[in-house]
Amino acid sequence: MNKRLNQLLINRDTLSVEELSHHPPFDIAQEIKSVSLKDQILLMDMMPIKQSSKVLKHMSAEEQHRILIHLSVDKAKTLLNLQPIDDLVDLFLFIHPRQEEKLMEYLDKAKQQKVKDLMKFKPETAGSLVTSDYISAKDSWSVETTLEHIRKFASNVESISYIYILDNYGQLNGIVSIRELLIAPAKEILSNIMIQDVISVYVEVDQKEVVKKLTNNNLSAIPVTTISNKMIGIITFDDVMDVMEEEATEDIQKLGGSEPLSKPYFETSIWKVYSKRLPWLLLLFIAEAYTGTVLHHFEDSLEKVVALAFFIPLLVGTGGNTGTQVVATVIRAIGLGEVKFKDIFRVIKKEALIGILLGLTLGVAGIIRAYMLGVGTEVAQVVAITLFFIVLWASIVAALLPLILRKLKLDPAVVSGPFITTLVDGTGLVIYFLIAKMLLNI
Repeated sequence: MNKRLNQLLINRDTLSVEELSHHPPFDIAQEIKSVSLKDQILLMDMMPIKQSSKVLKHMSAEEQHRILIHLSVDKAKTLLNLQPIDDLVDLFLFIHPRQEEKLMEYLDKAKQQKVKDLMKFKPETAGSLVTSDYISAKDSWSVETTLEHIRKFASNVESISYIYILDNYGQLNGIVSIRELLIAPAKEILSNIMIQDVISVYVEVDQKEVVKKLTNNNLSAIPVTTISNKMIGIITFDDVMDVMEEEATEDIQKLGGSEPLSKPYFETSIWKVYSKRLPWLLLLFIAEAYTGTVLHHFEDSLEKVVALAFFIPLLVGTGGNTGTQVVATVIRAIGLGEVKFKDIFRVIKKEALIGILLGLTLGVAGIIRAYMLGVGTEVAQVVAITLFFIVLWASIVAALLPLILRKLKLDPAVVSGPFITTLVDGTGLVIYFLIAKMLLNI
């Protein structure tokens, strides 16, 4: 692919353009990003208009804008008008209002109005993902009439998997799949074959709920309506996939104790990353100082039995790892809607039982490790018992924290992971030294 791009840039011939057209638009878009802006403009100019519009679709709003403003007015107009409505909304929401006005003029009047209407919806809601490019029909139409209608307008819409049955006021009354239309008799009326109990989403619902509803029901598209059931548009599966990727990226970044980045890694400035990470690191730094206070408090115990110090990294590490595992599991369950605050005691019971089993197993492993280091039986017992209680404690706390944070309307993914490690470090040491004082009489 890269070789063909270079050949095209050097030769600028029809054959190279033809060879490039055999590759998927997504792959071409990824490769184009690696060349200079000047060459990107050249490539977009040389490709057939339909292919370049598909390639543009697979670029970020920032990349699209950068290319469009450097193309000729005619080329930019054509490319913009070939883009799906929901992608245009993303583009216009990204760029500056002044730049938006200029590019908005490139769209035909009907498309301008559709884009402006959809730009009014809140970010990260169903409305922000919706496209008004869909096929509707009347319940009085025959299958034959509907298929003719689809053939006429199919090239202008994103998805024809479902046909949406609307009344004269734009109310969603039913839905018919393209499969159902193809196997139904030509003279059959839509009202006889349509599904009236339509799975849809309210326009202001959170985008996470859209993902759940669409994936749980195995749909390729889902209609979006107002509270009075007026049809706004549809959300297609490819847009939901983008949301799933964004949400997964956010969750991973949050679990590391950092606010998520709004742009791709290399497009985010050093100062922006710095400002996202610093607040949580400072908070965790203050919390981690507690560990030093604990060590200072039990300094006399360490001086009397130096062997206790050998196991500090092992114990706090095991507690932190246990807590991190539980937190990840519980946060995922919360995200999928499997666990709610009302289930708190069931979660604690389950994680406590798992913690007991893990604690007993790791306690045995701790005794073996202690004997390998040649410490006395008493210290080995302290290590084993401490491991059991640290694992049990970490399991319970890590199960509780995400649920409590969610109840307080805080994001558990941001706080839980690093905070659990920090909390278990300090409290784990307290458990260790208290058990040591009791068993070793120090």
